[in-house]
Amino acid sequence: MNSDSDLQIAGDILEVTHLLQTPREHPATVAEFVGLARSLAEDRSQWEHLVRYDASSRWYHRLRTGPGYEVWLLSWVPGQGSGLHDHGRSSGVLTVLEGTLTERTERGTRALRAGAQRVFAPGYVHEVVNDALEPAVSLHVYYPGLTEMPMHTAQHCEARDVPGVVTA
Repeated sequence: MNSDSDLQIAGDILEVTHLLQTPREHPATVAEFVGLARSLAEDRSQWEHLVRYDASSRWYHRLRTGPGYEVWLLSWVPGQGSGLHDHGRSSGVLTVLEGTLTERTERGTRALRAGAQRVFAPGYVHEVVNDALEPAVSLHVYYPGLTEMPMHTAQHCEARDVPGVVTA
């Protein structure tokens, strides 16, 4: 039996720089968009100083753009919601940065606490609401960039509580 390990044969892969893939400047896959959202969520210095709360309407700020995508920062005071909508031809990643938001879809209702992420495809119909007593902040990545947000009626998608669907 040969006692040579793969590391002894090939060497440390991290030392062979020509074999490493260079990180992309901009995300191109679902996993990379989720990673972008996570890295922005973890680096509070990139967004915390920008957050504003507006009692009359949801506050939002475009945080970043790249080839074909945009990143938005939103704040939600208690009681504010998006209304039932989809994102047109855009896919997205929603990440809760602070507080708790409630997402309602035709499949049920789920609580999204800080750190929770939702990934959605074009045509995904949902409503996001701050049902909590504290403000919330969320980060939204859209690809392609958001150009429409068609609103829906409750008849199109009856949001209802489903036992066991609430998640952290």
